[in-house]
This record gives sequence, structure tokens and C-alpha cells, in this order.
Amino acid sequence: MSESTTPAAPPPASPSPLPRPRRGADWMFGGVYGTVLASGLLAALDHKGGPYTPYYDASWVLVTAATAGLAHGYSHHMTTHQDGSAKHRWRLLVRALYNEWPMIAATLPTVLLLVLAGLADWDSPGVTAVGLGGNTALLFAWGSTVAVRVGYRLTSALLIGAADATIGLVIIVANALIK
Repeated sequence: MSESTTPAAPPPASPSPLPRPRRGADWMFGGVYGTVLASGLLAALDHKGGPYTPYYDASWVLVTAATAGLAHGYSHHMTTHQDGSAKHRWRLLVRALYNEWPMIAATLPTVLLLVLAGLADWDSPGVTAVGLGGNTALLFAWGSTVAVRVGYRLTSALLIGAADATIGLVIIVANALIK
């Protein structure tokens, strides 16, 4: 019998010591997550019959987004820990935390709306309705834009945007039913 001479498989490539910054579709995660987070907080912080506190609400949206970003970045860092990466661990952690900025940035339209509501003395139900509607439109934009950017055709991209906007509609319906 003759032995087959199969070349040895090359060793697996060692992983890069630093994860690459998020690009393209990865921003969609942060954008959608942050927009949904802001919508949920906007709906939850709107209390009928109680005093309207838009600055307080804006601060809670920001604090919650920053905390969620830190928690997500840290947990991502911990779950991707690799042996032998000790000398880069702090840079890896900073990069993982930095990669969460799209989620925090996605809450800023809601924060801005709440600050404007405080300055202009707008009523709570109107601000909540405008905020939830605007965030639903942002979800559509996130989904459609990123889908086109990663190569989907326009029709498919619009359907993806509509699917993302459905999340906003679910929050609107839940807000109406719960309150």
C-alpha cells in the first residue's frame, strides 16, 4: 500500500491582538439598540398625572445608555478574552468600550427632544408621541441605510427598514396598552 502524501494543514492563524473597530452593519446594532432603549425609556418615564420632568428624563436616558454601553462593551471584552493577551488587555477593554459609542449616540435625538421640551415647556403626551414616532422613523432609517450599505438591493433594504420600524411600533402599542 502506498501512503498518500497529503500536505499538512497550516496552523490556524493567530487572532489579532486588537479587535477591529466596528464598521458598516455593526453600527446598526448600536443604532437600533440605542434607539429602542431611548424609546422604551421615553415611554416608561412619561407619567400621566405626575409632574413632567423632561430634564430628569433626559438625564436618565443618557445615564442608562452610557451604563448599558459600558456593560455591553465590558461583557464583550470578557467573552472574547484570549490567552496571551495580557499585555494588550487594557487596550482591548478601551477598544471594546469605544465600540459602544453608536448605541449612546443613537439616544441623543431623544435627549435633545427632552431638553427642548424643557426649554419650550412642551406637554408630556405630545413629546412622548413625537419622540416615539421619531424614533420609529430612525429605526426605519437605520435598517434601510445599513442594509443598502452592506449590499442589499433597495427593495430588500426598505423591507429591512420596515422590520426595524416594527420594533418602534411595538413600543408605541405597548405604551398605549400599558398606560
